[in-house]
Amino acid sequence: MSPETYAQVSNLLVPTATVIYAIAMVSHAMEWALGRAAVAQKAEAKVETLVASDGAAVSGGTSGGAGSAGVRAETGAAATAEPASTERMAAASRIGLMLTWLGFVLHLGGVLTRGLAAGRVPWGNMYEFSITASLAVAIVYLIFVQRYKLQYLGLGVTFVVAAVLGLASLALYTPAGPLVPALDSYWLVIHVSAAAISGGAFTVGGLISVLYLIKARAERRVLAGGTMAASLRRLPSAEAMDGTAYKVLAFAFPLWTFGVLVAGPIWAEHAWGRYWGWDPKEVWSLVTWVVYAAYLHARATAGWRGRKAANIAIAGWFVFIFNFVGVNLLVSGLHSYAGV
Repeated sequence: MSPETYAQVSNLLVPTATVIYAIAMVSHAMEWALGRAAVAQKAEAKVETLVASDGAAVSGGTSGGAGSAGVRAETGAAATAEPASTERMAAASRIGLMLTWLGFVLHLGGVLTRGLAAGRVPWGNMYEFSITASLAVAIVYLIFVQRYKLQYLGLGVTFVVAAVLGLASLALYTPAGPLVPALDSYWLVIHVSAAAISGGAFTVGGLISVLYLIKARAERRVLAGGTMAASLRRLPSAEAMDGTAYKVLAFAFPLWTFGVLVAGPIWAEHAWGRYWGWDPKEVWSLVTWVVYAAYLHARATAGWRGRKAANIAIAGWFVFIFNFVGVNLLVSGLHSYAGV
């Protein structure tokens, strides 16, 4: 096929993948809603059972037999309703994950055909880096979803990926073309691929940390005698999510270190004749590294766990997002070509 044909295919696949991710997001939203309904039905059935049991105890005698039958009927109804709701919830989760895989395949096809249309790696401008970085988020999620039971992240991941792809298609689109001279180097592959994969892991770790804070607060409320929102009962324990976030971010940090603080300066010396020049992109990449280094150091030496660590992880995610979007679009510098 000609480059023009590849470009047309890419321009079709990327918006289609966006729509599929959006449908997957709806399915995951239904999963959460059904989870709330399942727990609510269970609680309601328990109340009805207790009421029926109290009635049986008061009536006594022969009527007590009837009351016991009523209790058994209510219990049977609760047992029937809960598996039905749980089954629908599991079906919504499976459908959402299948749609995410379908969106990923289309997304991957869109990125590959974009590269074939341009005759190079497809991350030479902000549009291309956006579709590639969002693909990295999907890759990290799909790799870890089974190992660390991350199905509960489906809603957040599909929202982030669909939003980035939508923004890229509507506001950042640039026709495929040659690289600017500063980017025409094999270091582009090394530097940007490491940054994209680690950025995908930062996003997954940040989403887990947000849910950790919500779950931990709910658990503290329960210990104080309160109740937990129905939808939050489906999440793993706060301790388990804290550990998962640490594993994901510990995977991402060495990649970011190599891609940004090793490969980046080497490439800068080849392109601009200096290893480091305090360009805004370089500065915020370093700030991102410092925040995540503080996160890992605090856990390893000060024993920080839980809320303190999660707050640092979330702060690091926001710094990364600003480095990814804000610096490219709002600040001028040697990396400004990434926004065109």
